Amino acid sequence: MLDRLPFLVGLRYVRAKRRNHFISFISLTSMLGLMLGVAVLILVLSVMNGFDHELRTRILGMVPHAKIESREGLVEWQSLAEQLMQRERVIGAAPYVEQQGMFSVGGRNQGAMVNGINPDWEDKVSIISDHMREGKLADLVPGEWHVVMGSALARSLGVGVGDRVTLLVPEASITPAGVFPRLKRFTVSGIFSVGAELDANLAYANIEDMQTLARLGDAVGGLRLELDDLFAASSETQAIINELGSGYRGSDWTFTQGNLFQAIQMEKRMIALLLTVIIAVAAFNIVSTLVMVVTDKRADIAILRTIGAKPSSIMGIFIVQGMAIGIIGIAIGVAVGVLLALTIADLIGWVEGTLGIQFLDAGVYFISDLPSRLEWSDVSRIVLAAFGLTFLSTLYPAWRAARVQPADVLRYE
Repeated sequence: MLDRLPFLVGLRYVRAKRRNHFISFISLTSMLGLMLGVAVLILVLSVMNGFDHELRTRILGMVPHAKIESREGLVEWQSLAEQLMQRERVIGAAPYVEQQGMFSVGGRNQGAMVNGINPDWEDKVSIISDHMREGKLADLVPGEWHVVMGSALARSLGVGVGDRVTLLVPEASITPAGVFPRLKRFTVSGIFSVGAELDANLAYANIEDMQTLARLGDAVGGLRLELDDLFAASSETQAIINELGSGYRGSDWTFTQGNLFQAIQMEKRMIALLLTVIIAVAAFNIVSTLVMVVTDKRADIAILRTIGAKPSSIMGIFIVQGMAIGIIGIAIGVAVGVLLALTIADLIGWVEGTLGIQFLDAGVYFISDLPSRLEWSDVSRIVLAAFGLTFLSTLYPAWRAARVQPADVLRYE
């Protein structure tokens, strides 16, 4: 019976009505604080996971995971692509010619990176086909000098499908009349939108047209690679370069987009740390609750000690009581947090429709809907952290209860 004492008495103290209603109030606020802290932390981390996933899908769906180039250009790129596709982590390869230039039309000028691509190969390394607003990549027919550009770039130039634009490249052509910048007229055949900065500075043309413009002959600028794990891009790129030899060089997405994703991860960790403080404050409110309960139950503790209860059993009683309060708060918080994380997009949509406001403007932000991606690993870490803080908060009051001397208490009873 004494072995079960901590659980029987501790759980009874949780359910019992108290003469001192202030203790009940503090106990309730501790429970609510844990619930809110856990729920908010799950919701915020889920929303940040959603933003991270959207950025990773949209930006890194357009940016190559890795690029392999040669100083002299790649002529036999088909055989190299087949060789690289034999590697375990490489799931796609496509040739490209990259050219920095400036589009000009009607007195408007806008710099952009023009990628010469093979429309038949591009789907292996890019998601651009899934984000075409107008036209399609198949319209990039060699010799017709068509261009597909981002929606923000087209908007800044004031052009649409069927309009003609002039591309100026930073290489001079020497003619009998003097030195002139190299330029070429293109027809806009398509517009894409991924909801990111790439919409404002990226365009696509046929790779054969760009080879002609860049005077590369049959050579291409390099190969773009798609990997099964984007976080293995650095090591895999280095391994490929080591295998191919000194005539090749490589780069990966961390050179251009790594800082953005590192910033997102740092922000996620800092917000998680700050919100964990909320859980800690709520958990340590349990200290106040249990200290007052110990003071209120000194006579009960003395009686239990006189009938043979050990100090460890007395400690167990109040640890069980505090953990019961914490478990209830954490369980409700997890349920509320998971529910909100799964429905936050619909809730925000309902609020926007009811109040006639828009929280995320697609013209300003990457996305127009609030994304949420529930990660159960985050939920488990939050629950473990909340349990740990709750357990720590029960130790001091339980230790004080175990030190109560029966003779000192019962002398005045």
